[in-house]
Amino acid sequence: MLLTDDGAFQSGMLARTGHASSLVNRAEAQAILRSLLEAALHAVDGRILVARALHARAEPFAGVIALGKAASSMLEGALQAQPDVPALLITKDGHVSPKLRSHPGVEVREAGHPLPDARSLQAGRRLLEFIAASPKNVPLLFLLSGGASSLVEVLPTGVTLEDWIRVNAWLLTSGLDIHTMNAVRKRLSCIKGGRLLEHLADRPVVVLMISDVPGDDPASIGSGLLVPSPEAPLPEGLPNWIERLLVTEPPSPAPEDGRWRQVESRIIATNAMALDGAVQAATCLGVPVHRHPEFLQGDAAEVGERLARWLRSAAPLGLHLWGGETTVRLPPEPGRGGRNQHLALSAALVLEGTTGITMLAAGSDGTDGPTADAGGCVDGTTAALIRAAGFDPVRALAAADSGTVLAAAQALVRLGPTGTNVMDFVLALKETSAPASKVLD
Repeated sequence: MLLTDDGAFQSGMLARTGHASSLVNRAEAQAILRSLLEAALHAVDGRILVARALHARAEPFAGVIALGKAASSMLEGALQAQPDVPALLITKDGHVSPKLRSHPGVEVREAGHPLPDARSLQAGRRLLEFIAASPKNVPLLFLLSGGASSLVEVLPTGVTLEDWIRVNAWLLTSGLDIHTMNAVRKRLSCIKGGRLLEHLADRPVVVLMISDVPGDDPASIGSGLLVPSPEAPLPEGLPNWIERLLVTEPPSPAPEDGRWRQVESRIIATNAMALDGAVQAATCLGVPVHRHPEFLQGDAAEVGERLARWLRSAAPLGLHLWGGETTVRLPPEPGRGGRNQHLALSAALVLEGTTGITMLAAGSDGTDGPTADAGGCVDGTTAALIRAAGFDPVRALAAADSGTVLAAAQALVRLGPTGTNVMDFVLALKETSAPASKVLD
């Protein structure tokens, strides 16, 4: 089974009988889910989609600014259309295509993610310099994807790099959703929340975005660098030290002179588009395909447990697909892992002892939390394999150490940089009904 160069899905593993029970073993089930994941990622590949969006454009750009975890792939697509345009690439360590490092006219900046670092502020200064040096009467092209909130910043007076890192560290362990986290980030930024418009003057701007936020709100992608947005209410229970930072010397509001009307923006990739690609590939298997409209959110462990219970007791046979983005409230000293690994481990505990159910949870950008793994793929044997390796999966879940124990069970999913970033996927294959004695209450 493979995903061909043109995105077509081929499988020789399943007899074309229309029955999920024609599968042979768990290795094949895992391989099918991995191939469906690849099909989802192919459908939202930044290089392909940017090249497609620009292929008919004759007007040249003054420059290209690519920001985020999918920035390298997106920039490659832009350079297919306009190979000689000067470009500034700001992305995460390890996410730069080798060909871009030697491409004439491309300046590469790498910075910290998920926690910002000093390079993020250097990238912010360079961003403003690049804009200021560009001609005012020729459009600039912005390529935005998730991760920009950490990778590039210009801080207001009174907020230090150490303050900013501490705020982001607290937000990432708080269990808050991305919209709420970005509401705080915008209050501590001179470029987010549409404030970057102040530095564009009257330059026309084209923005192509890959959405990594629920609802695909442009004001939340990368904390809305080019989208003025009303001040969202702050969450309750913020630590006193964050509240003090928020009132020290707030940045100027986004310009209200209609400058945003110079911005032509378009979202070119979403979580829903990725699931469309997976569904299209799954239909080639000849088994029932169930795409669930529910957007997965909230506590990752609770979501993993709930989905696994439903798969055991009530789910119809076939392939099940969900999209979303869960959260994890981390203990004081968390172990290795991320929200998708956390979800997968929680599901593995519920699936223990069952046969015929396999679940894969993964981040579309190829990383899950501060790890190089994208997520986990588990079934009814995973928890036992963890115990056989000398670990307690229940303790690991409580300690947010899912990555360590999933690695011991060889249940991690590793993708590397994917060239996109459209939140997360959960894919599950139910081959047979669970025995009645195994169904949980």
